[in-house]
Amino acid sequence: RKLSRTIFTILMIVLLNFLLFRMMPGSPDRVNPRNPNVTIEQRDAARARWSLDKPLIPDQLVAFVGSTLQGDLGYSIKFQGQPVTQVIGDRFGPTILLIGLAELIAIILGLALGAYTGWRRGGMADRVGNGISLILYSMPYFVIGMPLIIIFAAGLGWFPTSGMLTAGASYAGPLEFLTDLLSHLALPLATISLGLIGGYSILMRSSITETRAEDYIATARAKGLTDGRILRSHAFPNALLPAVTLIAINLGYVVDGAITAEIVFNWPGLGTLTVDALDSRDYPVLQGIFLLLGVSVVLANFVADIVYGYLDPRVRQ
Repeated sequence: RKLSRTIFTILMIVLLNFLLFRMMPGSPDRVNPRNPNVTIEQRDAARARWSLDKPLIPDQLVAFVGSTLQGDLGYSIKFQGQPVTQVIGDRFGPTILLIGLAELIAIILGLALGAYTGWRRGGMADRVGNGISLILYSMPYFVIGMPLIIIFAAGLGWFPTSGMLTAGASYAGPLEFLTDLLSHLALPLATISLGLIGGYSILMRSSITETRAEDYIATARAKGLTDGRILRSHAFPNALLPAVTLIAINLGYVVDGAITAEIVFNWPGLGTLTVDALDSRDYPVLQGIFLLLGVSVVLANFVADIVYGYLDPRVRQ
């Protein structure tokens, strides 16, 4: 049942993917209508080349659904006719590198911080940790990133201000390349990690607080187990269930989390690609990114449902 609902949802995403961007004002052939060098004949030829002169329904819709189901996302309008899969694939790696590492760091630190503050509820560690988590959770990525650039890049000069690699640099070996990459990665990675830690910490703290009142915790205390053993072996595994859903959602929203952070640091990933495609009304690229985002969220939630069944046997009943 879950698999059938997942497939149906993906099909609805494909249909919405077609309609959404054609409801936007403007058209790819009218991005720069005041350019005197573009004639009406050239504009009509461009519309015919990208099949924009055909009726929206059913011609364009049928062609779009058919090609999408075959894995053909078309050709980019902005990037000189390159296949959309190639355009997105070139930017997918940097985004996965940035968001994947940030998610990993945030999951480890956020869940650990939330578990510790929830277990020490009411103490100084709880007040300080929960306060920091709330501040980080309420701050957008660009609010976190701009002070980091001002302090550590522009002020101290420890890290570059933007980009993924130094423009025009030649590297003597892999170590020098890795050093340059890590120096450019440091600030955007710290920005996204800090932005994600707050949400994981708050959710885990709430779950641990509720778990502390369960009977099996009192039984573990009666057996003489230490607080650390109770937290690691009893409270934390049972409090982890709500965090699974949040982790799955965050993993699905790769593009959503990448846009603001990548724009601030000019990181060459899917976020900056989305903005470039929006500026040029590049329908095929926008549709490809939206499809990737939608399918990622649906599949992440499907995996979360499966994992739920293994973590909590009651879900399978």
